[in-house]
Amino acid sequence: MTAIQIKPKRPTHIISSPEQALSVARELAQAFRVDASRRDRDRELPVAPLEELFASGLGAITVPRKWGGIAVSTAVLADVIALLSEADAAIGQVPQNHFYALEVLRVNGSEAQQQRFYREVLQGVHLGNALAEFSSPTAHQRSTTVLENGAHYLLEGRKFYATGAVFADRIPTAARNAEGQEQLVFVPRHQKGVTVIDDWSGFGQRTTGSGTVIFEAVEVDVEDIVPFHSAFERPTAVGPVAQIMHAAIDQGIARAAFNDMLLFINTRSRPWPDSNLARASDDPLTLDRTGQLAARLQAGDALLQEAGKAVDLAQLDAHEQTVAAASVSVATARAWTTEVALEAGNLLFELSGTRSALREHNLDRHWRNARTHTLHDPVRWKYPVIGNYVLNGVLPPRRGTL
Repeated sequence: MTAIQIKPKRPTHIISSPEQALSVARELAQAFRVDASRRDRDRELPVAPLEELFASGLGAITVPRKWGGIAVSTAVLADVIALLSEADAAIGQVPQNHFYALEVLRVNGSEAQQQRFYREVLQGVHLGNALAEFSSPTAHQRSTTVLENGAHYLLEGRKFYATGAVFADRIPTAARNAEGQEQLVFVPRHQKGVTVIDDWSGFGQRTTGSGTVIFEAVEVDVEDIVPFHSAFERPTAVGPVAQIMHAAIDQGIARAAFNDMLLFINTRSRPWPDSNLARASDDPLTLDRTGQLAARLQAGDALLQEAGKAVDLAQLDAHEQTVAAASVSVATARAWTTEVALEAGNLLFELSGTRSALREHNLDRHWRNARTHTLHDPVRWKYPVIGNYVLNGVLPPRRGTL
């Protein structure tokens, strides 16, 4: 069996600098914002916007310079994800697994695999994911297998929470080999035996395509199989890279809720009768709460930047101490942005008043998106790890979930 070369859906631009990456992200975000509420309300999958996103060249911004990319800093990557998530939280979440798979490829792929897959990504190929399963007793155990069968391998299994798989060109899939070692299989989306079902029914992040993927005797070439387990058996930045993007998604959701709150208070809200004021925006209690949230949002931006620097160092010089420091820094940012996203989604209604709860405004999507996305790797498991590190010097576990 010969390894399949994936062709992009449309011609792809080449981004040549971090500044251009941010400029393109801002331009796309402005366009995506226009119909974001309608897409959420109608549960219309953002097929065309995502094709536009990957045709823009943003999907290739982490490709190493050795392979023709610009290898943007982690802070820039987080900025891009936050900008997209502020415009449409579902669109912002979809590329997270794409960039995660590229980081696994960077640390564990062979030269031939890196050359081939990075070339595809530079041409606009979109990577989805099929990692989690419902059938296992714990969230991170896998029953999906990829086993040798003559000249090729067979992939068998069933996945859920497969964010982005319905839109993707390849679906990086976690599966165990005959020795029980986890692999990441870069499966072509339209390979015979691959079935993607759009059955995600979450009340938030409604258009991420996070449903079911079924693999039935899917033939896989050995060159499409990248070791996965060893990315966590030794110190690598794979986990922190995954998690800082989740933090950036939450930060984007928080900004969106905050901005809609400001607009609503200024244009629709009425002052509380006891305030004796003509405008809701002059209420000192509203000003106080707005100022507090503005400060917390700014702190979230700063934490993402600091965490990005720590991840860059861990990528450049990966050892126990640098990876631990990156993991803790990212966990700190993730815990903060989780709480701020939920606070922003709630404060929007508290300060805007009853009218803001009308279905026609669909402002509840911000809280729904925050509540749904922040269930991914809960904060209650982050604070004890952070505390044990700063108090006792205990290194955090090496996982993609911290």
